[in-house]
Amino acid sequence: KCKHAATFQLFRLTSPHTMSTPIETVVIHPLVLLAAVDHFNRVAKDTKKRVVGVLLGETFKGKVDVLNSYAVPFEEDRKDPSIWFLDHTFHENMYDMFRKVNAKEKVVGWYSTGPKIRGPDLEITELFRKYTKNPLLVIIDVQPTDDLTIPTEAYLSVQSSPEEQSVSERTFQHIPTEIGAAEPEEIGVEHLLRDIRDKTVSTLTTQIAHKVSSLRNLRKHVDEIETYLTNVCSGKIAVNPKIIYLLQGIYNLSPNLKVENLQKSFAVKGNDMMLVVYLCSLIRSVIALHNLINNHQMNKDAEIKAKEDKDKEATAATKAKQKKDEESKKKSEGEKESSDSKEKPKKSSK
Repeated sequence: KCKHAATFQLFRLTSPHTMSTPIETVVIHPLVLLAAVDHFNRVAKDTKKRVVGVLLGETFKGKVDVLNSYAVPFEEDRKDPSIWFLDHTFHENMYDMFRKVNAKEKVVGWYSTGPKIRGPDLEITELFRKYTKNPLLVIIDVQPTDDLTIPTEAYLSVQSSPEEQSVSERTFQHIPTEIGAAEPEEIGVEHLLRDIRDKTVSTLTTQIAHKVSSLRNLRKHVDEIETYLTNVCSGKIAVNPKIIYLLQGIYNLSPNLKVENLQKSFAVKGNDMMLVVYLCSLIRSVIALHNLINNHQMNKDAEIKAKEDKDKEATAATKAKQKKDEESKKKSEGEKESSDSKEKPKKSSK
């Protein structure tokens, strides 16, 4: 009896539908992004429509792994956002078929190509609540304009604060999003990117480009922090203690650059890295010049060899023609001698 009770307790704690742990992170896998882009290009390309689909995955200790997805028929009125249609019967049939293939993947929410939250999204999220306890809304930007940000945003429907309940009982809470992949998925993505990558660009150049992109993204977030603090100081936005607490933590973690030893360490480290970059560029230039000279020499040798082969062929053809002419001349002379020898006996008989 105790054994059965312990088993039931373990199932209650690990079941994705009864898990009480709040969702802290959402990890989007590459297959979901590819499926959403393909769905959008098939249905709503060159239009202002959005497409909607169901997300499948697993939940463990506050982390949701979105592993798979499928499209769902969806229509909405542009003039009246409250009028919309989602074919939940189609969804139920599709989910039954997916469950036969992989029973571990459960419904974790739905996706939209937004690119922003729209009016009926709360109602659609409540519709998915009958399939999962905490349905997620993941907005996938299939036409991103900013390469510095992740093209996905995840939201969770939560109870509104008492001040906001007069407007709506529930509201969306933003959830941190990541792009993750298992090892087989990484191999597949690498194969897909083979035709996109420029093979002439070295690894060092790619790493420097990633560093520059990260610094640009950091600058963008610093500007957002500055804008928020300016609006708080001017009274346009109310103070949020959680945001101020996080900003204080960021400031506490930032190094004090006024310390002389720290400045010297940064300078030495930077100079060492720049020296390595300079030497690598110098070596790369020397190797490229060496390869260019070798290539020029190889082409020159190939031209000389081709010319020699051509001369040999011409000489052989000339010799063959002379030999043929000599043979034909000898043959004609032999025929003439034989004809002359035949005519002499006839004259003597006469």
